[in-house]
Amino acid sequence: MKGIDLDLPRNRLIVVSGPSGSGKSSLAFDTVFAEGQRRYVESLSAYARQFLGRLDKPDVDFIDGLSPAISIEQRTAQRNPRSTVGTVTEIYDYLRLLFARTGRPHCADCGAAISERSTDQIVDAIVSLPAGSRIILLAPVVRDRKGQHRAVFEDAIKAGFVRVRVDGRIHSLDDIPELDRNTTHTIEVVVDRLIGKPDVDKRVAGSVETALEVGSGQLIVLRDGDGGPVEQRFSQTSSCAECGAPFPELEPRLFSFNNPHGACPSCSGLGVSLELDRDLIVPDLSKSFDEGGIATHNPRAKWTRSLFRALARHWGFRLDTPVGELPSVVLDALLFGAGDRIQVEHRTASKASYRYATTYRGVIPDLKRRYLQTASENVKRWLEGFMREQPCDACGGRRLRPEALAVEVTGHSIDQVTALSVSAALDYVRRVRDESGGDWAKVAGQLVKEIGDRLEFMASVGLSYLTLDRGASTLSGGEAQRIRLATQIGSALVGVLYVLDEPTIGLHQRDNDRLLRTLFRLRDRGNTLLVVEHDEQTLRSADYLVDLGPGAGEYGGRVVACGAPPEVQAQDRSVTGRYLAGREVIPTPPQRRQPTGGLTLRGAAANNLRGLDVSLPLGALTVVTGVSGSGKSSLVSDLLGPALRAGLDGRRLPPGLGGIDGCEQIDKVIEIDQGPIGRTPRSNPATYVGLFTPIRELFAALPEARALGYRPGRFSFNVAGGRCENCAGDGQIKIEMHFLPDVFVTCDGRNIDEVLRMSVTEAAEFFRHVPQVARRLSTLQDVGLGYLRLGQSALTLSGGEAQRVKLSLELSRRDTGRTMYLLDEPTTGLHFVDVRQLLAVLQRLVDKGNTVVVIEHHLDVIKQADHVIDLGPEGGMDGGELVATGTPEQVARHEGSHTGRYLKEVL
Repeated sequence: MKGIDLDLPRNRLIVVSGPSGSGKSSLAFDTVFAEGQRRYVESLSAYARQFLGRLDKPDVDFIDGLSPAISIEQRTAQRNPRSTVGTVTEIYDYLRLLFARTGRPHCADCGAAISERSTDQIVDAIVSLPAGSRIILLAPVVRDRKGQHRAVFEDAIKAGFVRVRVDGRIHSLDDIPELDRNTTHTIEVVVDRLIGKPDVDKRVAGSVETALEVGSGQLIVLRDGDGGPVEQRFSQTSSCAECGAPFPELEPRLFSFNNPHGACPSCSGLGVSLELDRDLIVPDLSKSFDEGGIATHNPRAKWTRSLFRALARHWGFRLDTPVGELPSVVLDALLFGAGDRIQVEHRTASKASYRYATTYRGVIPDLKRRYLQTASENVKRWLEGFMREQPCDACGGRRLRPEALAVEVTGHSIDQVTALSVSAALDYVRRVRDESGGDWAKVAGQLVKEIGDRLEFMASVGLSYLTLDRGASTLSGGEAQRIRLATQIGSALVGVLYVLDEPTIGLHQRDNDRLLRTLFRLRDRGNTLLVVEHDEQTLRSADYLVDLGPGAGEYGGRVVACGAPPEVQAQDRSVTGRYLAGREVIPTPPQRRQPTGGLTLRGAAANNLRGLDVSLPLGALTVVTGVSGSGKSSLVSDLLGPALRAGLDGRRLPPGLGGIDGCEQIDKVIEIDQGPIGRTPRSNPATYVGLFTPIRELFAALPEARALGYRPGRFSFNVAGGRCENCAGDGQIKIEMHFLPDVFVTCDGRNIDEVLRMSVTEAAEFFRHVPQVARRLSTLQDVGLGYLRLGQSALTLSGGEAQRVKLSLELSRRDTGRTMYLLDEPTTGLHFVDVRQLLAVLQRLVDKGNTVVVIEHHLDVIKQADHVIDLGPEGGMDGGELVATGTPEQVARHEGSHTGRYLKEVL
């Protein structure tokens, strides 16, 4: 930013626009929000500030009238596998409380309703035990709680008891071991010890009453059994009337898959387990063992070769026979074992040989054993490359223990509720509200209201298709941002400055209206919204528009125009204004390409897809579109990409696909998603696209470097001897301030960071005579990233920027003319000018004979397509159907297509 002065109106919807890299995020997030956050933190006490960290003052002279600021950024949701839509929105916390307080439990063993068991029934059960049984009655007083629990033991002594069981072992109260205060313990008081016989009714009755009183209605009977001690639990309030199985107390933690009391013991609440995958171990059926047909076993390793030579003799096959041609019985025996003993002859390095007999377990069981027993993280990571996540066998992917899954509210268990979409969950909540009455309504009423409000907020921002059990890590950046936005709507704050980063990402035009209504609601409550956005409908709906530019990077950072949208449209120097006014447009191609071939997916049924047969033209630009949640990513990312790779490698098709025809016309598949290009601050565009290596080689070839004997590694910030050892290549030094926040100061060491500080455009001019560097820089410019700095941290790149960095890397490689490119919303974060530039790149790829398939909502991209596949008609369970296919003109004429309705307006 070039020292701008700017007045922004309060309590208005302000949209900041401009080309990518013009300074929008610098203004909205790095200046306005950063200063608002810093001022709030500075208002807290010195003690509180040490827990929040130190915030730098942004490079601004003066900001007046600043409200408390909340940032809702376009960042990918957390990667914790335990986080779901329900937990992130806190809906699941209210559901747990609802089920704990109003749920009707059923026996996890026989399915019968759980009923109370009286004292007499418990006494009868104990008296009916076999005569001569040694019986101990225990009253549970502490269960899985940390501490030394001295008061518990003192109370037991005062009550006259002489023994307790601590963590499964019985001790005298005179000789209790010292308990570790940081470990969980279970303590039960020994109420009575007796021998089973007919005439002990009165004694048992008295002891049972005492045990139930001490154990708060809980009782444990420990007796002799055939295989050792047998433990049986009784409860006055919850046990099965049919089979007598006890039921745990209904409390919120029972329904938490993040708590040991509620989580499935088999998968620890993850719902999935890693299992070795046959298709990854035998990826190419056309290869023999000698050619590496079994990917986990090196055919040149002596020990492996000796083993497989013995197997070939035992089952009568040749090691040069393609794996796919082996009899299925033999292949199954190789992979899973058959219990056969085989004679192995092994030759040592000294040429001596010896024989030994062994029972062959099979490739997969042996690999599983190695995975469970190895202490090497490298070996585990290597083996995980041949594994896939499978639903847990014990819980079926439902994450919870059987007792939690056996509790119902209005006929639904908690996992059935979380499996519902937001819209279906709303119907369920309304039914619970309507069916509740009396005291139950008093308990459930407030909980149902809180759950319903949050679900309605999510529906209002276009997320009605999401299910509550969907993993947070699978959400796109736009979905995660809208979930956080829905949470803010529920907070009902007033007088706040909300700073949002492209909230329309991933939204179909049909859903933009709902999102805008949500933003208006926040504004009308007395809040100010500062939104970074490129969407045309949002720009036209703004109360105040700030257009930055005129270019990107060094050529941006100025206020080109500001005011109401009509005022900005009138400014000819504003690129945004010219596009809004229609003086500049992204043109519609004069004619559509004729395909050079075709590809057909048969029976596509992943996620919500309904067994579709979909045809894709080759040598063309295809756009897959449809409302949010209609099945676009399922079709392209989950089926098309894996199916093509499987076809090229000779592997089995991914689950959910019946077949694929036409793979032979493609020789390479390149999938470019919005995942980060690196997960550490040292990752940057220069290292990702391979720029930094030739740059380091260039520096090492300079006369001064050669005279000093410097190699390319001398110019690396990752290598000792090349990096600045003062800061270990980080560029900053941390100074610990003890009770004050740590301070980071810029290191004064020098290296080739001047090059890494260059923008792509500057570097392209500087290295124009170095072909190997200039070619890669040119592709970065072609995809609209000329403003990025070469050494910019990968962690600061948006999803759209990361995707375009990946695209530039692929563009710098030689294409075959038979390559298929798969892209997921590449226009994320792009201005009209940048979209036009990106489309030129994609069209250039297709002109060379390649095929480009794009998931996209942007109408200017859709109208440039040769072929459109429109899915829907709605999202979630109401989607997954093929609504319309054909040229953009043909889709625009389809009456049932939401995309067609909006496409008609721009054609």
